[in-house]
Amino acid sequence: MKVNLHPKESLLFNAFQLIFIIHSVQVGVGVVGLPKIVFLETKHDAWIVVFFAGVLTSVILWFMIVMLRQYDSADFYGIHVDVFGKWLGNFLSFGYIIYLIACFFVIFMNYTEIVQVWIFPKLPTWQLAFILILLAVYAVHGGIRVIVGVSFLSVIGTLWIILVLFVPLRYADFTHIYPIMNVDIKHMLKGIQRTSLSIMGFELIMFVYPFVKEKHRALLYVQIGNLFTTFTYTLVTFISIVFFAEDGLSKVIWPVISMLKIVRLPNLERFEFIAVSFWMLVILPNLCLYLWASSKGFSRIIKRTQKMGIWIIAIVAFGASFFVKARYQMNMVTDLVAKAGFYAAFCYPVVLSIIVYLKKWLARRKKSHVKSA
Repeated sequence: MKVNLHPKESLLFNAFQLIFIIHSVQVGVGVVGLPKIVFLETKHDAWIVVFFAGVLTSVILWFMIVMLRQYDSADFYGIHVDVFGKWLGNFLSFGYIIYLIACFFVIFMNYTEIVQVWIFPKLPTWQLAFILILLAVYAVHGGIRVIVGVSFLSVIGTLWIILVLFVPLRYADFTHIYPIMNVDIKHMLKGIQRTSLSIMGFELIMFVYPFVKEKHRALLYVQIGNLFTTFTYTLVTFISIVFFAEDGLSKVIWPVISMLKIVRLPNLERFEFIAVSFWMLVILPNLCLYLWASSKGFSRIIKRTQKMGIWIIAIVAFGASFFVKARYQMNMVTDLVAKAGFYAAFCYPVVLSIIVYLKKWLARRKKSHVKSA
């Protein structure tokens, strides 16, 4: 396996588009339940914890970009081989591919559950799963530039949902945010960990980096994308806290969708139907990027075409959807992937970047000693 990738010029995209990639892949099905999940751990300080989680993500993104800059144009799989060797590196990469496939599976299954609860209670799971997977396969077949276009359209096409979320503020009670900073460090760290499912996705920068034209600007634009996500999540959590009473936020499953129930438009009583339908545009970049990254690893490690990997992963994910039949089963899978995501997205890249930096530093020092001798 080659450490550095040198894609054709036609496959490269401008660095500023990383803003849309990072934001679109972070915002997905997790945001609809994020306020409740964090609130259960940190109560009234949930919005502050979400903000700190965004700041932590910004720091981790800095580690990732610094690691990627140690190479000419390497991706995550190439770095693994360079640092750990062929066998161990490929073994670790294969484990990460399983994590990426699991994220792909959890995203479309959770969205399917939302659609079944709010719009079509009798809709068979496999039908919507089949449609979502087919859409993702079609987009990924088009290549990375098509996926970037999907991410751009997703962000631009769903910005209006953020504005709609200001409607619940008419019924808000701002005393619900008190007392402020009343949570200890232990619960704050637990709250940050609970945000992992909602905010993860930024780790995919390690896979798309070789396809960026102006690599020296990558850090700026990924930070802007993460800043937009942090602002969105903090705002959503804050509005949820001041809108719901304490007991109310603890009992609802998807507080963001529940808040949208109060929105009324002429000739449209159930606005949440529109929001849930548009949410497919929100999760589509998630599906495409996770499928693309995992299939890219398939082609890099097993030496087969990426298109073959796309179909194999899609078929495996679709087949797995038949084994999850109850809500508690989906909750177990989601919690497991969220815990894995905390280590795979937040912890492991930092450790790997430190190892890469030390390896490169020792190599430069050894080279300088040889020249001086």
